[in-house]
Amino acid sequence: MNSKLKSIIINIVLFAVVVFLAIKVIQSIQAPINFNNEKSHREAQVVQRLKDIRDAEIQFKQANSKYTSDFDSLIDFCKNYEIPIIMMVPDPEDTTFTKTINDTLGYIKVIDSLFGNRNQFNINELGIVPFSNPTTQFEIHDSIIKRGGISVPVFEVKTPYEVYLNTPGDKFTEKEWNTRVQNVKAEMEQIDKYAGLKVGSLEEASTDGNWEKL
Repeated sequence: MNSKLKSIIINIVLFAVVVFLAIKVIQSIQAPINFNNEKSHREAQVVQRLKDIRDAEIQFKQANSKYTSDFDSLIDFCKNYEIPIIMMVPDPEDTTFTKTINDTLGYIKVIDSLFGNRNQFNINELGIVPFSNPTTQFEIHDSIIKRGGISVPVFEVKTPYEVYLNTPGDKFTEKEWNTRVQNVKAEMEQIDKYAGLKVGSLEEASTDGNWEKL
């Protein structure tokens, strides 16, 4: 083999090595971006489901003076309980035209009031964590706490990262995906934060979601 041919082969090999290394660098840069994009995509749907549960719990409490830790009861309530449709109108006995009274126009079921404008909304999936595989329900709890000598109903609904991030995204091997899930979990635990998404609290009278506090 002459020196010219050797030089060509060496250059081809060097070029292939450079291309390989460049691909690896791009992948190492793109991997966390891909993970965060997929995580954000899934969390947007999990958060929406938690907001729906919160809305239903608030209506349940207004009707029952307490929250519930049973999704079957919450779903049945949404399907069957009716709330009044109120309109404020001027008080006919008020000559100053400054007072109003509440006029009940009729009644509407909770499911129609909260979710009537949502196409393809399935109330039976209210307790299911989106992207969970196998299908998993949110953890749901209710309790009573004392604040200033007053009994205050509270509730909490949550799900950890491992439930909605259980299956890898399309651009990841299972090992790579699980490593990134464990890393983000460890980051939250290091700052004493819940490694997942939740709404409400069993320790304080709050209906906030932890995504609203990040």
